[in-house]
Amino acid sequence: MTFPETMINKAKSMKKKLVLPEGTEPRTLAAGRIILDKGIASEVFLIGAVKEIETAAAENKVDLSGFTLIDPSNSDLLSEFTEEYYELRKHKNISMELAEKIIKTPLSWGAMMLRKGIVDGMVAGAENSTGNVLIASFTIIKTKPGIKSASSCFIMTMKDKKWGVDGSMVFSDCATIPDPTAEELSEIAIASSDTCKTFLGAEPITAMLSFSTKGSSKHPNIDKVKKALAIAREKRPDINIDGELQLDAAIVESIGEKKAPGSPVAGKANVLIFPDLQSGNIGYKLTQRLAGADAWGPILQGFAKPVSDLSRGCSIEDIVVTSAMTLIQA
Repeated sequence: MTFPETMINKAKSMKKKLVLPEGTEPRTLAAGRIILDKGIASEVFLIGAVKEIETAAAENKVDLSGFTLIDPSNSDLLSEFTEEYYELRKHKNISMELAEKIIKTPLSWGAMMLRKGIVDGMVAGAENSTGNVLIASFTIIKTKPGIKSASSCFIMTMKDKKWGVDGSMVFSDCATIPDPTAEELSEIAIASSDTCKTFLGAEPITAMLSFSTKGSSKHPNIDKVKKALAIAREKRPDINIDGELQLDAAIVESIGEKKAPGSPVAGKANVLIFPDLQSGNIGYKLTQRLAGADAWGPILQGFAKPVSDLSRGCSIEDIVVTSAMTLIQA
């Protein structure tokens, strides 16, 4: 069974509810139809002006039967959602009028539905920037207790099954935090390790990557990785994590034994933590293009409830699989 098939089957068994705030976006409509027809979600909510959703659906030949359409401007929940958003943001001196204007936007409305437990997951980004998705998520959904910053990861599935968990690995952070502090890097490592359990069904073997292995070089960038490792180990002693490791030492057993003898991670890693966004983004795209790997994500990590950000170049299949992956986290 392929990774997407595994995610879809697991989501089907959970019967969770999904909100797709971009209710007039053609790929989102087509994906929502598949999600309903396959039973990936028990209910799918589309947000937007109802007539506009109906027009977009007709133009793209998507049957809207079974969807729940919500126009925030006409919803019975508008007053309740406005008041809650105002309470969340009144420290920023916003007015009630501004709170209503913001909460009526589809991303904010979808995020509030998730916050209130009306739905179990939210997927957006087909027409919104990552920044917009993150702002709605940070201000309304918030992060998990003890987590200060959210991050992202990709599940990389490779044709060669010798890597990671039967060819699947977690790469992080590849889309969110440009230059993480040691504290943020530790949170990325912890969240990604938990992601490994959720999606790959395996105990994480987590490598903190660098251009140095166990002190082979000296640089402030290496010191940050070492500090992040120490913080992660203190917070979560249950995670099998080690560093700093060069990539080859992390994933090739013979090199790991030579460069980091005695390491519980070297040569066996299934979770790779890149030291910054530049290396993470380059790393996953190199693997995708040169190794022919599939990159599933980005999956947002650290939020109190499951939310996912799509690439604006995403396919219908991407939306379907990402929705399944999002609901699995509920």
